[in-house]
Amino acid sequence: MLSPSDVSIIRELAARTAEIAALPVQEEKRELWRRLNGLRPVRPMVTIDQVCWNEMGPNGELELKCEDPECRGYELRLRRLLYQWDNFPVDMVVDPFILVHKAIHNTSLGVTVQEETAVTDPTSDVVGHLFLNQFETEADLEKIRTPRVSHDAAETERRMEVAHELFDGLLEPRASGIDPYLSLWDPISTWMGVQNALYAIIDKPDYVHRLVNRVTEGYLGMLDQLEEQGLLCQPQSLIHCTGAFTDELPAPGYDPERPRTKDIWMFGLAQMFSTVSPATFKEFEVDYASRICERFGLVYYGCCDPLDGKMDEVRMIPNVRKISMSPWVDQERGAREIKGDFVFSRKPSPAVFAPDRFDPEAVQADLMATREICAAHGCPLELILKDISTVRYDPGRLFEWGRIAMDVVGG
Repeated sequence: MLSPSDVSIIRELAARTAEIAALPVQEEKRELWRRLNGLRPVRPMVTIDQVCWNEMGPNGELELKCEDPECRGYELRLRRLLYQWDNFPVDMVVDPFILVHKAIHNTSLGVTVQEETAVTDPTSDVVGHLFLNQFETEADLEKIRTPRVSHDAAETERRMEVAHELFDGLLEPRASGIDPYLSLWDPISTWMGVQNALYAIIDKPDYVHRLVNRVTEGYLGMLDQLEEQGLLCQPQSLIHCTGAFTDELPAPGYDPERPRTKDIWMFGLAQMFSTVSPATFKEFEVDYASRICERFGLVYYGCCDPLDGKMDEVRMIPNVRKISMSPWVDQERGAREIKGDFVFSRKPSPAVFAPDRFDPEAVQADLMATREICAAHGCPLELILKDISTVRYDPGRLFEWGRIAMDVVGG
């Protein structure tokens, strides 16, 4: 039984969200994202995500007031959405629905991370990791298992009943399945440590091939189960911090009760391969990731990994539409390689917020340089500010970055 106080808090937040979602600008932004993702951009697009929320809301705007844990989860989502809309909306889209996560149990790949961590700010979830190597023998490969997926339909129904009580007449509750994030090397790096994994590629390549193949087979088996049980998400609004709106998805024959991989986006990456050769990247990442990506409608590829020198190999990955251009790329080379074939998904460095003094002029010059490079090479462009570990407890720096970015793109 939900308390009247909790219900009142959530419905007040939901009412304001619904008002914002009904504004004409939301459909205007969706259309701009559709044009960009169809490689027919009107202008560059901007998003801000992965924010250091522990440094936001100095006046209590993000303070949670609900008591029930389920209500507090919704309250957190709504307060953050409204705070972003009020302060750094850039090209965000506010949808007229609320996602209710289905009660899905996934045994994962069977390996538990063993690590030591280092904490510098106890209010932040950004910590240092020292991962212990769990893969040295043939027997260790047996630790990797195909995930087993199951659905607690009764619990999902209960969650939907709660959502209807909270949101009916304001936001549409939508049961949502798994939004796939299927990096091969992110989990491997946490099971072995990056240095150990890179040494193993050189010292024991056949062993590493068997390891990566087991992970790939595990993911493919998991996707089969998610499709069979109707547990994938519906077409997304966001993919890896960027707008996912497109005229190309879902695919023909779409059933919203049983989404297929070909109806949705996925994103892949191999961040720990930043310094390996293109040949190694192809052998140990592209050849395996392609088996996964070929199943999906569209793919966002890359994250912090600099891909400007590996574009021939990235082009081999099926269904790629957006390619990350991290803070460490040569933008001129990246734009020359991408041309108009993909979205140039630029990740400006969040390190601009770290110095004692924030420099707006440097931000503007950096973003203008990106826009001019992409214009010269005909690249559809998006600016994605993410991985923001700190703004030195000065949220105004983030707000100003957003205003500068929108001015640069003509928003």
